[in-house]
Amino acid sequence: MQAKSFFELMQWGPQGWLDEMLFATVLTLAVAIVGFLFGLLFGTIAATAKLSGSRLARRIADVYTTVLRGVPDLLVIYLFYFGGSAVVTSIGNMLGVQGFIGLPGFMAGTLAIGIVSGAYQTEVIRGAYLAIPPGEIDAARAFGLSGLALLRRIVGPQVMRYGMPGMGNIWQLVLKESALVAVVGLSITLSEIRLADLVVFYETRFSDLLRQAHVAAGSTRQPFVFYITAVAFYLVLTTASTWIFRRAETWATRGMRRV
Repeated sequence: MQAKSFFELMQWGPQGWLDEMLFATVLTLAVAIVGFLFGLLFGTIAATAKLSGSRLARRIADVYTTVLRGVPDLLVIYLFYFGGSAVVTSIGNMLGVQGFIGLPGFMAGTLAIGIVSGAYQTEVIRGAYLAIPPGEIDAARAFGLSGLALLRRIVGPQVMRYGMPGMGNIWQLVLKESALVAVVGLSITLSEIRLADLVVFYETRFSDLLRQAHVAAGSTRQPFVFYITAVAFYLVLTTASTWIFRRAETWATRGMRRV
């Protein structure tokens, strides 16, 4: 059988793989965004614990950041997927549900990425808070600001300002780590409608970008085409992310004198 050209392989619709690759890119971006937001939540909680006066809270946060930064991310994903499935299955059996209940790949992947990235975001948030001049917080308290008002007007904007560069780096890592979710078989089925002479319904099942490239490469026996396409899509995502975070950093540091 004669090998198809790049443009034949990258058609839109059932005869090509362009739609699957684009949908896989969207799914990869969704995994990265949700994982990053989970990480922001965990990182904020852990950073608050490290900055608190509680010795126990600081110890727990230290263990969290030390362990998660020292364990391979792929191992964490495996633990969440298989361990989480075991827990869900046990709960289901107690409720009378028989058989194995698998934890959805999207949930396991995003939680695992969030837990890992949260360990790094913890230190970024803590460092950003410590970079705030203490006099500004003392002055705000002297004017009667406290609690949510202090957080919203003084602490929050300053932490965002000092932490933006570090958060941009962590986002790039999260975006690349989303490729590891391929090991848990993340996939979604999308019903698609195409209008031509007739209305045609067909289902497209797609995974994250790396797994979709692997599936397409195996089906067509032309791995270079799909892996180099995956590289191009990842570069588009990372380049766009770099531009967005630069703009956000410029906005966050507006009014500050640049050295």
